[in-house]
Amino acid sequence: MFRQGDVLIVPVAEDAVPGRTAASDGEPRDGRGRLVLALGEVTGHAHAVVGPGRLVRESDDPAAPMFLHLPQGGRVVHEEHAVIALPAGWFRVVRQREYVPGAVRLVAD
Repeated sequence: MFRQGDVLIVPVAEDAVPGRTAASDGEPRDGRGRLVLALGEVTGHAHAVVGPGRLVRESDDPAAPMFLHLPQGGRVVHEEHAVIALPAGWFRVVRQREYVPGAVRLVAD
């Protein structure tokens, strides 16, 4: 497992990726060509993957599970965290959540 701030990245077998998902073909990439896993609403900083890869989402809901495929491995970067090197393979990307009275929401940085 790998953690960078409020993003947890867990290696998974390819058969654990749901078949009903839609590949996003590299979206959402930012202006620097990085594959964005989470964008900070307050700071504008991004947890992002540098290098080839794609995100596979179960739905358009930002809180829904997403899967990351890195055919050659990659690096997760963020302006305020150390770089994390990931091996080639599939990963489940989990965004940290928090409770606020009456709701559970994704953590905003």
